[in-house]
Formats: sequence, C-alpha cells, structure tokens
Amino acid sequence: MSGGPLEGVRVVDLTSVVVGPLCTQILADHGAEIIKVENKTGDLIRFMNGKSVTTGMGAKFLHLNRNKRSVVLDLKQASGMQALHRLLEKADVMVWNVRPAAMARLGLAYEDVCKINPKIIYCGLYGFGQDGRYRDKPAYDTIIQGACGLAALHQRASGEPRYVPMVVADKVVGMTAVQMITMALYRRTQTGEGSSIGIPMFENLVKFVLEEHMYLQTFQPPLGGTGDPRLLDPQTKPIPTKDGHICISANTNGQAFGLFDAIGRPELKEDPRLSNVQARFANVSYYLEVRNAAFHAKTTAEWLELLERHDVPAMPYHTLESVMEDPHLVDAGFFKTKTHQSEGEIREMRLPNVWSCGTRKEWSGAPKLGQHSVEILREYGFDDAAIEQMVAAGATIDGQLK
Repeated sequence: MSGGPLEGVRVVDLTSVVVGPLCTQILADHGAEIIKVENKTGDLIRFMNGKSVTTGMGAKFLHLNRNKRSVVLDLKQASGMQALHRLLEKADVMVWNVRPAAMARLGLAYEDVCKINPKIIYCGLYGFGQDGRYRDKPAYDTIIQGACGLAALHQRASGEPRYVPMVVADKVVGMTAVQMITMALYRRTQTGEGSSIGIPMFENLVKFVLEEHMYLQTFQPPLGGTGDPRLLDPQTKPIPTKDGHICISANTNGQAFGLFDAIGRPELKEDPRLSNVQARFANVSYYLEVRNAAFHAKTTAEWLELLERHDVPAMPYHTLESVMEDPHLVDAGFFKTKTHQSEGEIREMRLPNVWSCGTRKEWSGAPKLGQHSVEILREYGFDDAAIEQMVAAGATIDGQLK
C-alpha cells in the first residue's frame, strides 16, 4: 500500500511532456497509483533535457514521472486498445493532454469511455476551450505565454517581449488539473457519479494574468488602463547591494516605516508621497527609487541583518545554484539523494507540504519506457501467450529492467 491521502485511487495517465505529467506526478506523490501509458517512442520529454545517464531518461522526465509505472500500448492496434479498455474498467481517473478531436478519433471521447466505466473521472488538458474558434489549434507552453499576455508583461516592464524562462503555463494548468480531479473525486463520494473535466491552457492563463493586470479596465466604464503599476515598474526587481542583490517587499505602513529607519531616512515617514499605503501606490516609482538608491552602501548580509531587526520582509537573491545550498532548505532536508533503479544516485526534492494523515510511504524512480508493461498486463488478465503476441506485433514492448 502506498500511503497518503490518495491511497487507493487508480489513474490511467495518457499524458506527455509537462502539463499532464506534472498533474499525475502530484497525484502519485500523494498516494495515487499511476499507470503511465506510452506509445513505442515514449514521452517526448524523455529526450528533451540534455545529457542523461541512460537514453530516454532525461532530468526533467525523472522529476515529472516518479512513483509511476510505464506500460507501452499501441492504441492503433486492437490488442493495444483492448488492454487500455481493461485498465479503464478499474480506473478512478483518466488524464490526457492532446487535442479533443484526436481522442474522438481514437474512440476515447468521454461518451466512449463512459460506456467502459461510467464512474470514471475523465480529465482532458488541452490548448484552447472547445467553444471558440481556436478549439483545434495545437499548443505548447510558449504559445500560451505569448497568447495570454504574459510575454507582453515583460515588454511593459523592460521594453522587450519575453517568455518566462520556465514552463509556467504548463505548471499552472497541471496544478489546476490536480484541484479539479480531487474535487471530482470528492463529488463522486457524495453522488456516486463520474465527471468529465476540460481544462484549457489559454483560458486558464488569461485568467491567471488578468486577475492582477486587468486593473482599471475591471470597471465599466473603465477607470483607466491595464497593468498593475507596482509590478510593471522597471525598478521592481532585485536591488543591487555592495556585493550582490537583495529582495525586499515593504507594503504595510509598519514595514515601509521600518525600511525608512533601516536606510537612515526616518523623515520619509512624513513625506506625503510615502506616508501611507495609498500614497506609496500612487507614487510607486518615487518610492522604489528612494528605496533602491540606499542599498549600494552595505553588503547583502549586512542589509539582511538590519532589515530583520526592523521587521522588514527581505531575502537574499538566489541563483539556481545557490538556492540549492540555502540554509533553511538544508535545515529542512528539502533535497534528498535517491538511488534510482537504472540511473544511479539522483537529487530529488521532498514534498513541500505536510499531512497529519501521512504521505506516500515508498519512493520509486521514474520508469524506463515500458518497464512495467508485462507486469501490468498480467495484473489486468493477459496471459503470457497473449503478452508475447502483443510484443511480437509491436502492440507493446517488454522494457523490464534486466
């Protein structure tokens, strides 16, 4: 038994790359049984992450696919589709992330899957909602970042349109899918009914961006333009110090006044442009200019000590390398070295959140392509002769570790 709040939940995972695998990885980390169904070439993300110890086992794939089992099924072959149907008969959840039209062509639309298992939670993640003209367009993270206005925020702040250099759209939508699936599972405990869930990337990211940046266009008629001026001011960034950078946010009167004391400018408390929250918001560029100008005089460590004394929120500016040595994370044992069954020692991150009911007991590294094909097919009623026929026909592969 896995342990964790989702122990006993069976998930058939037809996803690839990031958005879907992140969703099912979170479900797996919290105890769900994940059967990752791959085609013969495997999840694309296996090969999109530079060097690896073993071909098809890239670093990003390892982080997004732990605690899962992999079965290869060619769904264009009758035996492959028959095997998938058997998996779906006993599944609680099915997750997929291709265009809905492709699922319909495979005979895996919701109405098809309902005939196999009427209580299933059927969750699709795709680029665009199905009630608009973009319904059939393909999408990746950068496509969505550009289309939803996220890249334009960089242009407003710095003069150049840029993507966020991480797959933020995929991650937001993957985490949204976890929320929707767990809500649907709860609803099923109340009603006994399955659900179909559609999660479009475009609409979710437009909402994600505009919750802050619709700004004065929220009102009808509009009271002004779009864009939160505090966040779009070019001075809203890590502040240079004598030996590096520091990250500060002083929003309440107590925090701002503590900041003014720390930088040796207590008279700013009486400046009508800075004396209260509304004034500082209205004069945000001036506030940031005054704030930032003071920090060249001391080192980051000196400022952190002084700001803590004045109860001003501040943290060191970390690089990707230095954050892995952060003393708080070291105290918490956040990074763990695990022994992967094929890749040797790898660095993992523990679950950030804690449960009074406990979390998943065992850890298993991300699977090699088809590593569990034979094991899973046997569990679902295929005898050795049938499995051998499927292997010979290319409907599956035997990827067991030797």
